[in-house]
Amino acid sequence: MELIKTEDWYLTRKGEPRGFIDSNILRELWFHVGTACNLACPFCLEGSKPGDQRLQAMTLGDVEPYVDQAVNLGVERFAFTGGEPFVIRQFHSILAYAAQHKPCLVLTNGTKPLLQRLSQIKPLVKAPHPVTFRVSIDYPDQKLHDKGRGPGSFKEALQGIKTLANLGFEVTVARQMPADENSSKVEQDYRQLFADAGIKRDTRLVPFPDFLSPFSSASVPEVSTDCMTRFQNEASRAQFMCAYSKMLIKQNNQMRIYACTLVDDDP
Repeated sequence: MELIKTEDWYLTRKGEPRGFIDSNILRELWFHVGTACNLACPFCLEGSKPGDQRLQAMTLGDVEPYVDQAVNLGVERFAFTGGEPFVIRQFHSILAYAAQHKPCLVLTNGTKPLLQRLSQIKPLVKAPHPVTFRVSIDYPDQKLHDKGRGPGSFKEALQGIKTLANLGFEVTVARQMPADENSSKVEQDYRQLFADAGIKRDTRLVPFPDFLSPFSSASVPEVSTDCMTRFQNEASRAQFMCAYSKMLIKQNNQMRIYACTLVDDDP
């Protein structure tokens, strides 16, 4: 079939009605607090690096009204990502405000920016709602991890995990998931790594496949309405992240809401 050239988001290139998800609940609200980061990982899906301004740093004043509105809408959790959230000057205040209202999740690389702010983080263990951290350890091998994130980042991240856990915070670990991996062996290696580092052996692992870098696109089938009704039902569609989750970003000095947490590079 000849593809139709169209700028109409409601149609695929084949001219079929594009698939969509009805969102009727707000369970979690993500804040992308900025793309600035202390690291410059070549695989970063946000293209983050030191001083990056593709997405601007949020302030407490930016965040407060959206926290309040989300609470009124029945949100169950706030989550924060970057870049590296702890390079944001006001991030500890942002996190403290959010944790007054709902549980919070923070995605962090666990390195110097976090370690240098431990005095600001420590009081949050007594916040009205729990604050959980997800620290990135890409591989259970120091050389592989540091190859992407830079020398010393592996040891710093392990120190970050151990310190947060000792303070009383719940910590999970995000890892990369190559397509050809032996998942059972990889998990065993992580468990041994944790034990050797003085970290709880059963610390939860959250595996992620490779994501594309900003402004790139993959050659994948477009999703039509037929796809979403023939292969999915109301219950399964409700499990899609965009059915219950939204993402806030700051760009050109304006706060913007995205229906999907992974497309902030697509205007």
